[in-house]
Amino acid sequence: MSSRVQLVLSGKAIREKAARWINQAPPGTRLEFKAPQRSIEQNDRMWAMLTDIVTQHVFNGRKYTTDEAKVVFMHACGKEIEILPSLDGKTFVPYGQSSSDLSVREMSDLIEFMFAWGAENGILWSDPKEKAMREQAERAA
Repeated sequence: MSSRVQLVLSGKAIREKAARWINQAPPGTRLEFKAPQRSIEQNDRMWAMLTDIVTQHVFNGRKYTTDEAKVVFMHACGKEIEILPSLDGKTFVPYGQSSSDLSVREMSDLIEFMFAWGAENGILWSDPKEKAMREQAERAA
């Protein structure tokens, strides 16, 4: 077995393989359990929302890219972000958790936070689901 492997517990055979590996693992082997990873649909929705946000909003007098806005929103949701000096020391590089490592629940929380922030800041969503939610909220008001 290599030094790092990953199994997704998707059925009985995989669970049995995991149990065999655990029983054969040498002392000191590290084991990590993670919640299910965010879905492709959630990822697509996040990027569509980020696109809507950066095309309609100026942050502190500056337009952000979708990547910059993602870092800002992840930080606002409690994901640790550090700013590291670049190799030449002339600029800085953000470092933190990748959105691809978020769980389904964490990505849902991020999307809900972005949706609420967008509602407070007048963002008009291009995704039909968000448009329908906005229209429903407006009719209820």
